[in-house]
Amino acid sequence: MSRIEDLEERIAHLIRTVDDLSDIVRAQGALIDRLTYRTGMLMEREAEREADSGTQIPLADQRPPHW
Repeated sequence: MSRIEDLEERIAHLIRTVDDLSDIVRAQGALIDRLTYRTGMLMEREAEREADSGTQIPLADQRPPHW
């Protein structure tokens, strides 16, 4: 195998690896977007629940007991 053919083969493998990694990053980005949305919805739901419970200071804004 010539040196050029060897380099072409290595480049082809690297291109495939970059494409595979790009697909993985795209999927992870979509998952992060979904999780961020769901976390926001849960935080809103909890804030509404705390507001409805009648506590004066939302739990998220209270200092921990060790302070």
